[in-house]
Order: sequence, then structure tokens, then C-alpha cells
Amino acid sequence: MGVGRQAVAGGSVPIEDHGIIGDLRTVALVGNEGTIDWLCYPHFDSPSVFAALLDPQKGGHWRIHPKPDGVLRKQFYWPDTNVLVTRFYTADGVGELIDFMPMNKRGEKETREVLRRVRVVRGEMAFEMECLPAFNYARDEHKTHLISGGAAFESPKLQLTLASSLPLRRVERGVAASFVLHENQSAVFTLREGMRLSCEDLVHSHESAEALFRDTVEYWRHWLSGCQYTGRWRETVQRSALALKLMTFSPTGAIVAAPTCSLPESPGGTRNWDYRYCWLRDAAFTVYAFIRIGFRKEAAAFMQWVEARCAEQGDGPLPLMFSLDGSPVPEEVELSHLIGYGGARPVRIGNAAADQLQLDIYGELMDSVYLSNKYAAPISFDFWRHLRRLVDWVCEHWNEPDEGIWEVRGGRRHFVYSKLMCWVAVDRAIRLADKRSFPADRPRWLAVRDTIFESIMANGWSEERGSFIQAYGKDTLDAANLLMPLVFFLSPVDPRMLSTLDHMRRPPSKGGLTSDGLVFRYDVEATLDGIPGSEGTFNLCSFWLVEAMTRANQARPDLLEEARLTFERMLGYANHVGLYAEQTGMSGESLGNFPQALTHLSLISAAYNLDRTLGRKD
Repeated sequence: MGVGRQAVAGGSVPIEDHGIIGDLRTVALVGNEGTIDWLCYPHFDSPSVFAALLDPQKGGHWRIHPKPDGVLRKQFYWPDTNVLVTRFYTADGVGELIDFMPMNKRGEKETREVLRRVRVVRGEMAFEMECLPAFNYARDEHKTHLISGGAAFESPKLQLTLASSLPLRRVERGVAASFVLHENQSAVFTLREGMRLSCEDLVHSHESAEALFRDTVEYWRHWLSGCQYTGRWRETVQRSALALKLMTFSPTGAIVAAPTCSLPESPGGTRNWDYRYCWLRDAAFTVYAFIRIGFRKEAAAFMQWVEARCAEQGDGPLPLMFSLDGSPVPEEVELSHLIGYGGARPVRIGNAAADQLQLDIYGELMDSVYLSNKYAAPISFDFWRHLRRLVDWVCEHWNEPDEGIWEVRGGRRHFVYSKLMCWVAVDRAIRLADKRSFPADRPRWLAVRDTIFESIMANGWSEERGSFIQAYGKDTLDAANLLMPLVFFLSPVDPRMLSTLDHMRRPPSKGGLTSDGLVFRYDVEATLDGIPGSEGTFNLCSFWLVEAMTRANQARPDLLEEARLTFERMLGYANHVGLYAEQTGMSGESLGNFPQALTHLSLISAAYNLDRTLGRKD
């Protein structure tokens, strides 16, 4: 039973002290004190309604908490679901707050709402509720109307209704309520879109809230029953799968990189980005993870979304990221009126990286298409025609410099990982064409694939350092090169790969990238990525290291035990409900947007392959 860390500078609840709830259209972050301090509505990439995570004073929040100070708290998920429970322990009793967004198991017309049910399990407890929205990232003023059955919040672009059987009182920027519950008593609050003169018909009784709770529990358990992973880390893998599912946008099949924006990669730093969009790279990796553990419908839905994007694009290259409906990502804007998480400024929405050239996206895309065609559903000929055009484009442009997987803002370079994934794009296209007997310019593709391979081996390998390097002529390490054996570019026991692995496993003080199993993606000072400040270890790269060591065990049996220990160490950095942000800081704190799809999908892949390898050994 823990009470979490102390609030960070400025009063924000620490990133890692949150669980998430969602309805496959948006996600809310719920702190372990009972506060929703992040919610964009109605969609992931809509403007925020609650953003106390980025500014506790101005951002807006929805808090339900016991009145006494010094309450002990415990937060956990209802087993096998995305229903979040926050429990409060006091000398007078035990209270329980259950948060979820209802999911209708019957396929009937959906009613979207955020439902919060608070009840007392033992004794009695006094509670305070306050709902203080701050529309459009706290940029739009709103009017608060007390109505029968609750309150209505009216802003120029969005109206919300808060329904409750309890009497509400008007306070600055919203409403509040004070109430006492005795054993087995409960109170229900729901937030829905729309403006009403009365919301008495929206007020849930204990029985109707219980029915929605049971429906939602059944929905998540039924979905999770499709998970085919039954290995050593079953609960951990299933929690990651549930988190990834929450980051899918069901109306289109798009998958967001993370449901938050501008959470910093270093305490108080400037590396603050908006991840509420669909990166082709991140989504393609997510498809791989879904397929690996049996969720083929999600893979098929994303493939349909990708096919539509390819059809729209014409002859040019694909953008590397999209809004959830397939439209361009909004222009990057700084919100100077918000203080930022822990004082980390600027707060950014939109993403300027959308205009970058990142050649690696074609490899990740083609690999996911190849796997989806094999394990989910065969692709159509029309889709193949679009993909064939993209592969021809890669054959023309693979040798250009780009900004790479890490989206550097210090100028384009010949990143080794970008070349590697161009090789993957052409290789998977050849394999897919042969598997399906699709027409293709095979002689050209084979020649380009071999040319890329030779280029990487000649220019991406440093004899002096004894490892693959970050970019041609840039003699520094890059954790992205850990994917070489994972995408079958090199054997995991190739001497060059083993040497690179040894170099990366060294601590930064000795020229490596690893600190007690946690991996930095690159040396920030040596890379000159065009962004000031430092950052934490990159959770994705830590799980990549686990998988690379796992695959190298045939030549180096010692690495298998190290892979397992490293994996177990990483599991210890998950938060109290099994979620990860993008990075881990020097004090073990979460950094970057939360939860991060890349982290959870790489955990799934590492767990799957490590468990399979250990099973063979056992």
C-alpha cells in the first residue's frame, strides 16, 4: 500500500502515479488521489478538458477524494480489465472509487461517458467532489449552469453535462459537492458531451451503474480472452495488451503513440512533444505485438486505415504521422500560458516532426503488412499496387539523408537505422510478392536490396570501434541498431552483432549506452540532435536489448541469463498498475508521454521471445 511520490515542482501529480481509463476514442489519466487531471474530449487528439498534469492551477481537473488528510491510498485495475479502482483507507472506514468509460457488450447504440462511482466499503467517510473543466487547453472561457440533476458546462466549441443525484454548488470555474457515505452507500457521477436544461434522466442509480460496470468488465475480459500468450509473464503481457488496446481509435483503426502531450523527457526540460497522433512506425510495431499474441482484428483494422492513407497519397512519399482521421497533423504550437509538468516548458501541441523525412517508416510499415498478410488477412491487389509504388519510391530515395527514427532537429544525416529499414522495406516487398505471386520489378528490387546491404556493411560499421554506428561518418552508438537481428538483417550471433552488443552493454562512462540494464537511445552530447537538454533511459531500447541478448544465446549462453535479469529489472520500473512512460529518469521516475505504446509493445515482444527461449532451455 503506497501513497506515491511527492508532487513534482509546480504541484503536478507525478506521471507514474496514474492509471488510465478509456473507450477506444480517448483516454483519461486518473491519479492515485482520485483526480482526473488529463482528458482530451471527445477524441485523443481533441483539445483538453482537464489538463492539471500540465498546469495544476489553470489546466482543470475532476477530483473525488476523502476530506481527512493523511489518507492511505491504493490503486489497481479490476482483474483483466481497464476498470480502475482507487481505494482510500482511513481510521473511520474504507472508501472505493471506481473509474471507467462504459463499453457496451451488446453492440447497441453507444452512449459515451466517463463514469465515477464512489462507495464506502466499511465504516463511513466524508468526501469532496470538484469538477473544474478548462476547455481547449485552458484557452476558452466557459459558463457553468446548475441544472436539475447536475450541471452543464458551456464553452464555444464543446459542451459537457455532469450528472449526479447529489446537490452541487457553484464554485469558481465549476462545481463541487460535499457528502458523507456510510457502509454500502454509493454516489455516482457521469460526464457526457452535450448541453441540457435538465439531466435527471442521465443520473445513474446504484443498480444502473452496477450494470454498466459489469458490462464493461465483461467487454474487457472477453477481449482479453483472445490473448494467446500463456508464458511466465502472463499478467504483465496482458496489462500491456490492455494498454495498447486503449490506444487504438476504433472508428478508423488508427493507433496513437501515446494519449498525452508535452510530458517532458527530462525534469524541467524542453524536450516536450505531442504524441496524440498515429505514427506509422509506432502503429506498425504495435500491429506486430498484437499479431504476436493473437489479436488479429486490431491488425486488420490498422491495415485498412493504412490502405486508405496509401490510396490518398498519390506518387509522393507517405507522411510519417497522421491525425486519427487520416488528415495532416496540426501545426506545432506552444502554449505559453501553461507552466508545464514540473515547470517543463514550452508546452507544445501539434508536432513539427510531421514534416520531416524519416525513411525508416517504410521498413516498419512493410514488415507489418507482411506479417498481417501472413497471420491476419491477405491484402488486396489494390493495396499491393499502392505498396509497390512506395517500394519503388524507396528504391529511388533510400540513399538520401533523413532525420531518422529519433526525429532529430539538428539536420539530416545518413542514419544507419534508416538504411536498415529501407532494406527491410524492399526485402519484405520481395517476400510478399513471391508469397502472393504479385507482379513486381523483382530484378530492380533485388539489386537495390543488395546495394543497401553492402552500403550498411561498408559505411555503417566501424572497424576502429568494433561496432555498428549511428550514422555514416558518425562514430557514436545508437540503440536502434539493436534491431538488426530482430528484422533478420544479420544473424544474432554474427561476430559484428555480438561485438556491437558488447559495446552497447557498457556503461556510458565507458562509451556504452547501458546503465544497470536501462538503455539510452544514444549519447545526447555526441549526437547533436538539435534539442537542448538531457533525457532519461529509453524503455523501448531496454526491451530491445533484452530481445537482442535472448537471440544471441546460441553463441553466448551467458547472455540468456543476463537477458532475463535485465527484463526482470525493467519490470520493476513499471508503475503501480503496470504502466510505463517513454523513458525512465535518474531517480526511477517516469519521463515522457504516458503510457507509451512503444514501451508496451516492445515489452510484449521481449517477453514472448524470452519465454519461448527459456522454455526450450528448460
